[in-house]
Amino acid sequence: MNLGSTLYRKTMLAIAGSPAVKKLSLKYGRRLAGRFIASDHLQGALREVASLNRMGVMATLDALGESIRHPEEAKTYRDEYLKLLDAIADSGVRANVSLKPTQMGLALDAEACYHHIREIVVRAGKYGNFVRIDMEDSSYTQATIHIAVRLHREGLKNAGTVLQAYLRRSEGDARDLIEKGVPLRLVKGAYREPADIAFQRKEETLASFKKLVRMHLDLGVYTAVASHDDAVVGWVKEYAREHGIPKDRFEFQMLYGLRTAYQARLAKEGYRVRCYVPYGTMWYPYYTRRLAEKPANLWLVVKHLLR
Repeated sequence: MNLGSTLYRKTMLAIAGSPAVKKLSLKYGRRLAGRFIASDHLQGALREVASLNRMGVMATLDALGESIRHPEEAKTYRDEYLKLLDAIADSGVRANVSLKPTQMGLALDAEACYHHIREIVVRAGKYGNFVRIDMEDSSYTQATIHIAVRLHREGLKNAGTVLQAYLRRSEGDARDLIEKGVPLRLVKGAYREPADIAFQRKEETLASFKKLVRMHLDLGVYTAVASHDDAVVGWVKEYAREHGIPKDRFEFQMLYGLRTAYQARLAKEGYRVRCYVPYGTMWYPYYTRRLAEKPANLWLVVKHLLR
């Protein structure tokens, strides 16, 4: 990241971390968060997914929640995901699911967390569906990778995880996980991380991101490229054309509420496009990370409020 974007990001995350700001946001900010959150409830989220499907865009649904404090909360989220997978199958929408390990209790009981996730992956497999295990901050990177690898060792191949290009370890992780057959979503990264483990400059992160994408495409591994950056999307399209890589060997992943018309246009061009669709009442952490990514997202929220 350049100095300006780094300062903006740090400032926004620091403000969002203030208890007073969080209290006010939770009380008054749901209308603002609506730019990025599909619905408070599952049925509303499914309606949004159906609308995306009509535009040719697939989805990954995320029942928002993370960093729970009590083990019983993990069971509640597990049950929500089981219900979500049943609802996807019943409705016929084109969607898979994403979940966060801390939502399933990773910070409280790693073994219980694994079994909650395993139950969800087994239910998804019953429907021929897929579970993406999201990557959180670096303190959970190794544990999250371990969960994905363990699932695959047990024969549950319908699960994958995420690698963040700004982490210096990600190239090595990618090589290892590709060898083990674990599907990956590739992202730039959205958490505050220190310089000793993460690239701080935008140019370094972008170079790492392209290296990860190139590695996947060159090896013929199905590639999920998560970016709204026109330059990145254009580079992937050009690289695929130049190297004879079919459009069905990769997909572009983007966020709900951002550049919907652009997502639809890519789908119309024959590319696989998947929209990350979050729902639920535990929206504050996700919302603040979206605002902190870049000033343009904050401006979108302001315009949304004014309308």
